[in-house]
Amino acid sequence: QVQLVESGGGLVQAGGSLRLSCAASGTIFSRNTMAWYRQAPGKQREPVATITRDGITNYADSVKGRFTISRDNAKNTAFLQMNSLEPEDTAVYYCKADGLTLRYREFHEWGPGTQVTVSS
Repeated sequence: QVQLVESGGGLVQAGGSLRLSCAASGTIFSRNTMAWYRQAPGKQREPVATITRDGITNYADSVKGRFTISRDNAKNTAFLQMNSLEPEDTAVYYCKADGLTLRYREFHEWGPGTQVTVSS
């Protein structure tokens, strides 16, 4: 059973920083593509950043230069470092994993989300 657990959300002032973590279990983590999405009130969920198993990253234009996605395969954890936060970054942030279970079956899984609130 694949499980993703996000942590690190909270309330921060504009210009501040937060670091989100996504701990995965039940997967061959090094084979996963990991991603962060976010959903603001009244808006659709949108991709924020992606990192492949080879470490190739991709970012939404709105966060380029401010956010950094990374992974630690030894800890089965992905991270999202968010700097220079803006009120427009306020949303629930979700971790997503696509990869293989410990039984080598494909999976696509979401975490429960963590709230990020940026005050002006």
